[in-house]
Amino acid sequence: MIATSPDTSALTAYVDRIGTPEITGPDLPTLRRIVAAHSRAIAFENLDPFTRRDVQLDQESLSAKLVEGRRGGWCFEQNTLLRGALDALGYRTTGLAARVLWNRPADAPVPARGHMLLRVDLPEGPHLVDVGFGGLTLTGVLALEPDVEQATPHEPFRLLADGDGFVMQARVGAEWRPLYRFDLTPQHLADYEVTNWYLGHHPASHFLATVMAARPDTDRRYALNGTAFAVHHLDGPTERRTLESPAAVCAVLEEHFRLDLSGLPDLPRALGRLF
Repeated sequence: MIATSPDTSALTAYVDRIGTPEITGPDLPTLRRIVAAHSRAIAFENLDPFTRRDVQLDQESLSAKLVEGRRGGWCFEQNTLLRGALDALGYRTTGLAARVLWNRPADAPVPARGHMLLRVDLPEGPHLVDVGFGGLTLTGVLALEPDVEQATPHEPFRLLADGDGFVMQARVGAEWRPLYRFDLTPQHLADYEVTNWYLGHHPASHFLATVMAARPDTDRRYALNGTAFAVHHLDGPTERRTLESPAAVCAVLEEHFRLDLSGLPDLPRALGRLF
């Protein structure tokens, strides 16, 4: 356990939030436990942009929302919160940025760097973590080693060398699907704040148009896109149903994504745009 002091109280609250008190040090086994627990406990969601609230990336705001407020967030929030905890535990982290390829045609224009992930340098070598990629959030820790299939608690992942960077892929069913392309150029908070603001305010941003949420559990993944709710079982079929009211969406967000919606009194009215 972590002793509580003025310097460690935020870290203690984070560890309690993800339900992983077994912190033995800044090592690979502990990192794996933290990533798996974080991804299960703190859902990906875009409720603030959807309800036209600003998304803040400072550690105090992230702790208030995702930890004490028992909400979730998108990649910039998730991975910045995780990075703060890892840095406090003594890990060596570097912020990276990626161009999202998921569900984009191969001949589509090159997208901006709209996603955040982390490099963690360990005695075993550099590794990657990413607790903020929605329906295919990485629930494990990947060695920064190309062309090797790597197991996670959910789907297998791999990195393909691509020029001066890498393409992250996940095996979905029998098919390898590209998630994003990234390189190892370090990013700073200011870099993320620009894209964070753009995605939260530009009229064409899909984060403003509909509700999205995702959370992995030990044997499944939950996914919400607008009124479409799905449960993807790792070793079985996918259950799908259409939600028919704002109240039904809120109930799913609370039950399956474990979100506290008490700070969003206008959410049901905003959800009315979907019906």
